[in-house]
Amino acid sequence: MVDNKGIDSRRNRLLWSCRRGMLELDLLLNDFILNKYEGLELHDRQALGALLDYPDAVLFDLLMGKSITADQEIASVIKKIRTSAASGTA
Repeated sequence: MVDNKGIDSRRNRLLWSCRRGMLELDLLLNDFILNKYEGLELHDRQALGALLDYPDAVLFDLLMGKSITADQEIASVIKKIRTSAASGTA
């Protein structure tokens, strides 16, 4: 059985973490978490949490493809966010 209350609590904490100084980041991250978080594997959820610890400028550059990360787990989540946004399902 899935613990929806636990998922909702974690998702709400992540949504709070998505409140950034850049509107573009707010929109991109909030939409992804609202629409895709439940479908993520545990390692992707952990990588997403780590990604949200990045400074806004670094996070923006990573999500826009202006820079890359050596961390494969975070790179995988970035790809999922970008793919989701490009398909309009984020």
